[in-house]
Amino acid sequence: MNYRTLIKELRNKLLLTQEELAKKIGVSFATVNRWEGSKHAPTMKYRRVIRSLCKKANIKEEDYL
Repeated sequence: MNYRTLIKELRNKLLLTQEELAKKIGVSFATVNRWEGSKHAPTMKYRRVIRSLCKKANIKEEDYL
């Protein structure tokens, strides 16, 4: 799997739009859109934030990456 699937699963579990997730992470809507579109992967800084949100949503990051 990849970040595309992980980000989408995270959004679905937290019941968030791309824009809402972007605000929670501290990036723009376009950035989250690119991550879900597999055009880019998050930097290490944002991977840490995503990892933290995954823990809160009971998502095992390693299942997707």
